[in-house]
Amino acid sequence: MYEGRHPILFAKDKPPFKPDNRIVANFAKYIVDVLNGYFIGKPVKTLHKNLETAEKIHDIEKYNDQDDNNSEISKMCSIYGNAFELLYVNEESKICMTYFSPMEAFIVYDDSVARKPLYGVRYYCDKDKVMYGSVYSRDTEYFFTNSGGGLRFLNNKRAHNFNGVPLIEYIENEERTGAFEHVSSLITAYSKALSEKANDVDYFGDSYLKILGSKLDEETLITLRDNRIINLESFSGDKVEVEFMQKPDADATQEHFLDRLEKEIFSLSMVANISDEEFGNATGNALAYKLLAMDNLCRMKERKFVSGMNRRWKLIFSHILSNLHPDDYIDITYQFTRNAPHNLLEEVETAAKMAGISSRKTQLKVISAIDNVEAELDEISKENGTIPKDELRAERSF
Repeated sequence: MYEGRHPILFAKDKPPFKPDNRIVANFAKYIVDVLNGYFIGKPVKTLHKNLETAEKIHDIEKYNDQDDNNSEISKMCSIYGNAFELLYVNEESKICMTYFSPMEAFIVYDDSVARKPLYGVRYYCDKDKVMYGSVYSRDTEYFFTNSGGGLRFLNNKRAHNFNGVPLIEYIENEERTGAFEHVSSLITAYSKALSEKANDVDYFGDSYLKILGSKLDEETLITLRDNRIINLESFSGDKVEVEFMQKPDADATQEHFLDRLEKEIFSLSMVANISDEEFGNATGNALAYKLLAMDNLCRMKERKFVSGMNRRWKLIFSHILSNLHPDDYIDITYQFTRNAPHNLLEEVETAAKMAGISSRKTQLKVISAIDNVEAELDEISKENGTIPKDELRAERSF
């Protein structure tokens, strides 16, 4: 549905003489893209109190284009309900990360209350429909294929040198339901209603011609259905009636139904309809209230996302090529910034009014234009001459 392949495109064809429009209203893509634009449109910042460790984290993220990886993982979670990330070492001896949908990978967990990963499985098919893949244990990667008939392990295997299964699952929620999964029936109904409305437009453009009181010859009636003509002979013989037939107009009912479906789709998915005119005119508290449901949805998604990222860095820190202490991952924190419209003037006025009742750091946090509060405090101190210009704080965000 996200890619536009909705049920209406595969419905049974109508007879050739009837209009058969197939219009797809792709709310599924709209819901996923708006939700993830709001959730992770501004990249996640990975923070560490040790400057040297923070710089190494930054180097790993930069090498892997991690902002894009995070964005794709988040999008897949919203489409499927979950997604996977694989850690590996490339030919340049660099730690790398890539992502997979649940159509390409899965994890086997143990049956303890901790639900620890036992094995990770990644698979794919080549152009000849032959399957290849890998099974990852805590220390080894095993290869398998179904080439030659039957699924079998190959003789070669290799150590991956991560202290744990290097396949990580990210989930949208505990139920693993996608962002539009529970409104899919409403989306299907909207596309069907919109298509039928288009059929009505075609119908009125090709109305049947009704001829009463004059019998047409057989040769003319051969194409009756294709020409949209209904011919009946008059019994009285004193009147010939020629006019187009019109079926009852249900335009108002259709419009009301479409409006109701659209409202329910956004209400039940908890994603704001940012294309709505009323939404565009909202500011301040009114805007915050309109975004509240989506913000709550993102907060739940954020907690699950952080869980996956914690496992990511725990595994990376355990690898000898990272040159990081295995226990230092505990001090990593993450900063998520919602990609929402802001009224900068209101924020600056609010920050100014907080002077004397809060710290300078708290004041600056109110202003959305300031991405890094710690760096901004450094700049203020440099301008005021309170610290040397070449002195930096230990904690930095990347």
